[in-house]
Amino acid sequence: MNVLTLDDLHYTYKDYVRWKGDWELIEGIPVAMSPAPSIEHQSLSGEIAFQLRRQLEDCSQCRVLGEVDYRIDEETVVRPDVLVICQPVSGPYLTQAPELIVEVVSPSTARRDEKVKFQLYAREKVRCYVLAYPHDRRATVYRLENDRYDKVGDALNDATHFEGLPCPLSLDFGRAFRILD
Repeated sequence: MNVLTLDDLHYTYKDYVRWKGDWELIEGIPVAMSPAPSIEHQSLSGEIAFQLRRQLEDCSQCRVLGEVDYRIDEETVVRPDVLVICQPVSGPYLTQAPELIVEVVSPSTARRDEKVKFQLYAREKVRCYVLAYPHDRRATVYRLENDRYDKVGDALNDATHFEGLPCPLSLDFGRAFRILD
């Protein structure tokens, strides 16, 4: 008789690459990323990526990426909505901590973005973490201080400047949220 144990439900990157559909793998546990992001979600993440790319046009070391696998270790692979990396990148996925990650929060991802990824990104030393809430037209900005995130503030219709990054960056959330109207 075959009996399933917790070890049978623990997966690695080797398993992850064989799965069909969109998934994340968090500490060996598969997390489905469906349904597909809404138009509102994609519009907001696209505008955020656009703003960041425009600011980094002349930077030879920083890149803006979206929906790319960030392989933290053999048991954890996440796919942030938008990120900025300021180190050389090679291979099919990201292995170094980005400088900035933006997650567009939906009701189905709120717990994961606000708790699980919040702790995960702090542990991996992602300098800035932004949770963008399209329904509330609000973004909450965090900066890593002493290995934990401190809340910088909530942005509604204003620009937020990110300090301590290799390149000066800001996001105009008023503009980003206006495209949703």
